Amino acid sequence: MFPSKDKLTICFAHVAYQLQQRFLALGTGIDSFEVRDAATLERRIGEADVLVISGLWRNDLLGAATRLRFIQSIGAGTDQFSREALGRRGVRLASARGVNARAVAEHVMALILALARRLPEARDNQAKRVWRGMIGDLARREDELGGKTLLIVGLGQIGGRLAQLAKAFDMAVIGIRRDPRAGAGHADAVHGLSELKALLPQADYVALTCPLTPETEKLIDADALGRMKPSACLVNAARGRVVDEPALIAALERRQIEGAAIDVTVEEPLPANSPLWAMEHVLITSHTAGETRRYEDNVLAIMQENLARLWRGERELLNEVV
Repeated sequence: MFPSKDKLTICFAHVAYQLQQRFLALGTGIDSFEVRDAATLERRIGEADVLVISGLWRNDLLGAATRLRFIQSIGAGTDQFSREALGRRGVRLASARGVNARAVAEHVMALILALARRLPEARDNQAKRVWRGMIGDLARREDELGGKTLLIVGLGQIGGRLAQLAKAFDMAVIGIRRDPRAGAGHADAVHGLSELKALLPQADYVALTCPLTPETEKLIDADALGRMKPSACLVNAARGRVVDEPALIAALERRQIEGAAIDVTVEEPLPANSPLWAMEHVLITSHTAGETRRYEDNVLAIMQENLARLWRGERELLNEVV
């Protein structure tokens, strides 16, 4: 039985986000508390009926979470949660899918523009107080996006919005999605995942916005990178493990592709000894694609909808996972 509003306690667990502050401003009257670190979470998780969390979650916390009935993930990805363990305990789980779709799509578009307009080079020159002169070498000159082909791997909410943005720059857009019957949306064409390798040679930019699944893990491997144009760039805003990172490093070291923009890596933070840090043709953002000043309010809106459904006794949750 899901606790009533007057008996419910929510735990907001995140190292930085102002979730409880924004929740208290709503004046719901529901009890809540905030934790900022793993040790405090482990000590207090037994007090929570509802847990709002992402990166601090560990599956071994379930043993102490005796009151827990519902987890609202702060992020769209939920691969850190054991569906089987939650199911055995009767704990429901919902993702925050769509909470930052616009932010991630805009971030990917910004990364594509940064690569095309060579903005990392400009920033480096600014730091060195270098005013770069005109360039005769076409391969080293800034470029336009109009007429270029963008291949989006993952044409969901984020990929769909990215397609819309790319069309505004007169790009040709090819989408890949698990079920092409769901439609192309703003893309010019849509294909299944099985057609990826045949489509890679057509792309000037390959953008990854897909979830991490057994099918997408190391989807971009040495073979896939070898099928890309030497002038093409890879942009990853999905999950680090969607890319075979050693294969990507090797391809970049050989200049097999033009460059890459990376928001996610296999290990986060990216180790200081990773060769990616020093590559001038690589642009790294530290998993910030989903950051937005509206993030907390967007997550809370999903949580409140799910609480309302649970109080009404409904089985289906918004963004239901378990």
